[in-house]
Amino acid sequence: MASTPTPTRRPRALEVEQHGIDTIPDAERTSRPLDLLRIQFGGANTFATIILGTFPVLLGLSFAEAAAATVLGVVLGGLILSPMGLFGPRTGTNNAVSSSAHFGVRGRIVGSFLSLLTAIAFYSISVWVSGDALVAAGNRLVGLPDTDLVRALVYALLGGLVIVVVVYGYQFMLLVNKVVVIGNTVLILLGLVAYAGVFDAGYDPGPDAYALGSFAPTFVLSVLIVMGNPVSFGAFLGDWSRYIPAATSRARLLGATVAAQLATLVPFLFGVATATLVAGEADYVFALVQLSPLWYALLLMVVAVLGGLSTGVTSLYGTGLDFSSVFPRLGRVRASLVIGALSFVFILVGRLAFDLVGSVNAFIGAIVICTTPWMVIMALGYVVRRGFYDPTAVQVFNQGREGGIYWFSGGVNWRGMVAWIPSAVIGLLFANYPPLIVGPFTNAFGGVDVSLPVALLLAAVIYLGSLFVFPEPRYVFGPQGPRWVPSTPGEARPITDPVRPAGAELPA
Repeated sequence: MASTPTPTRRPRALEVEQHGIDTIPDAERTSRPLDLLRIQFGGANTFATIILGTFPVLLGLSFAEAAAATVLGVVLGGLILSPMGLFGPRTGTNNAVSSSAHFGVRGRIVGSFLSLLTAIAFYSISVWVSGDALVAAGNRLVGLPDTDLVRALVYALLGGLVIVVVVYGYQFMLLVNKVVVIGNTVLILLGLVAYAGVFDAGYDPGPDAYALGSFAPTFVLSVLIVMGNPVSFGAFLGDWSRYIPAATSRARLLGATVAAQLATLVPFLFGVATATLVAGEADYVFALVQLSPLWYALLLMVVAVLGGLSTGVTSLYGTGLDFSSVFPRLGRVRASLVIGALSFVFILVGRLAFDLVGSVNAFIGAIVICTTPWMVIMALGYVVRRGFYDPTAVQVFNQGREGGIYWFSGGVNWRGMVAWIPSAVIGLLFANYPPLIVGPFTNAFGGVDVSLPVALLLAAVIYLGSLFVFPEPRYVFGPQGPRWVPSTPGEARPITDPVRPAGAELPA
């Protein structure tokens, strides 16, 4: 019987993380499902989530309708997301690299693309809204001018703080999120006191206010926008769960993710409720700060800083980590700096030159429609593989090598790719995230957005169908063999170093 590795000392928060997307050794897996819960909730217990909570009201729903759409979106999104925490403990690496098992060691670039899209969206949202809250509070308290230059400087300050935390890595990020879980929850709940005298649970702007003309399509759009928050974690859960021991029970991992997402109802419903207080105002954050009692306006500044750090860090860390695997010479720290710099440029252009609501709406729509079918393929793949993954084989591409059990056809598993590509594309054709994403089939069901169920169902049917029509080789399923699907005999291509010119080196 193999001996259980003795855990090493848990690194301190201010020690720069040494690991990239390499496999985390068993002895260094010192995290627990509770850490996975806290880092998810901390990353979402912020102004960025509050902003998403305002969208159902901005789209014309009453308070009761908006609250119902929010709860439904969080529950559905949390259930779809939950299996994505299972891969990290099995492979010891992040979810994009783990997806090599289902998309091939080169085809897993799909996961890297989704990670980048999500990081830019949520890093930008976090810095935008947190910066706007600080400027609004400064304007009210000390007369700070509300100009584009002032906002740009505040965005730069917050963005820089996020990058500092990202450079230190996982342990520092975990510490930040532990603080945010408690601190921001208390501060947000104090809003019950701050707005008790002005909040009206009967808020209802009437049927003429529905952004898409009637209740059903507007309600569905609201649900999908809210779902974007839990779904956005899909590419990132492995970044944190890879530090959890492989023997951890699946039930605890699934439960940690579902519980974390249900906890995000705190900031979500805060957004719903406060949006009714400033309905009709062009700038939600600025208007809310002006409406708040002075003591709570000060607390909103704290919520803004803590939340901006937390959401920005969880987004940027994952993408920096992932792109260090696509471009191994960069390493985790330099990849994070590059992505952070590109994202900051996007922040300035997107916030100062374009409509914030429209930009966020489009990004959330693209994330939901493109990431959900990828997650479905991953989850179904986990089931038919009985949770078997080869940690060595998933690292082949990152090491500049070839072969292994996940090499498939030139490094691409076309079963996964053929399921994901049409699902995402056809889903976008049905999407209705105005004004930037309005598919040609938007009105096919009376204006109701069916992009998500279409993308989800297509991914499941095409992927499972491909596993039956073109069975995978027996060796990818591990000792116990496949579950429910056929397989074909064969031998895996050995892992080899590619032939290189004299003097050439493998990636560092």
